[in-house]
Amino acid sequence: MPHEQYHRWYSPNLSRDIEVLAFGDRGYPVILFPTSMGRYFQNKDYKLIDSAAWYLDTGLVKIYCPDGIDSDSWYNKSIHPADRVRNHIWYDQMLLRELIPLAQRETGVTRVATAGCSFGGYHATNFGFKHPEVVNYIFNMGAAFDIKDQLDGYYDDNVYFNNPPDFIPSAQSPYFSDLHVVLGTGTHDMCWNANEKMAEILRAKGISHWLDVRPDAVHDWPSWREMFPHYLSPIKS
Repeated sequence: MPHEQYHRWYSPNLSRDIEVLAFGDRGYPVILFPTSMGRYFQNKDYKLIDSAAWYLDTGLVKIYCPDGIDSDSWYNKSIHPADRVRNHIWYDQMLLRELIPLAQRETGVTRVATAGCSFGGYHATNFGFKHPEVVNYIFNMGAAFDIKDQLDGYYDDNVYFNNPPDFIPSAQSPYFSDLHVVLGTGTHDMCWNANEKMAEILRAKGISHWLDVRPDAVHDWPSWREMFPHYLSPIKS
């Protein structure tokens, strides 16, 4: 098992404690999100971390697994949709102002990688395109991108700026020129079409990306464990 560290601190942006597992003792920082309503230990429990053991053991990457708050934001049907979005924005600020600086300090790298499976891919893509000044690589595995179905028909500017299929086509940043995006999916993945559509958006913007459609790959952990180490290979310190 790769070297493991447990972090917990009070987040002023979330007004609550946040928990993070980090793996490896050096290397390029990768922020690896859990799937929908997953916890900080999910990617370890489902052996996605084990799939990247060689990169961790050789010091090529250091992986940070933050807790998710989807049950308080996108999946919290007990509150108004506007409040779901606001809760997510506070999570976004926690990542930008608390977790990213921690990863930068520990690794000496300014622009990190983000990654995630299924709804974790939403988080990786949304954060990466909102903050490309601190993100250089985005690795998606069976990702979902459109969160409008979580909002019961509600829509405002906050939804727009946190829904990648909506805001990316008009987004502008000098950092897009060297952003590297992987869209991993499979012919038996329920998110295949979503990844094809995202590839069209990125192609139209001239953003470097790799649409990796794997024959017979399904929307499940075995496929993602095969994808993840493959996608880490192009990282350059």
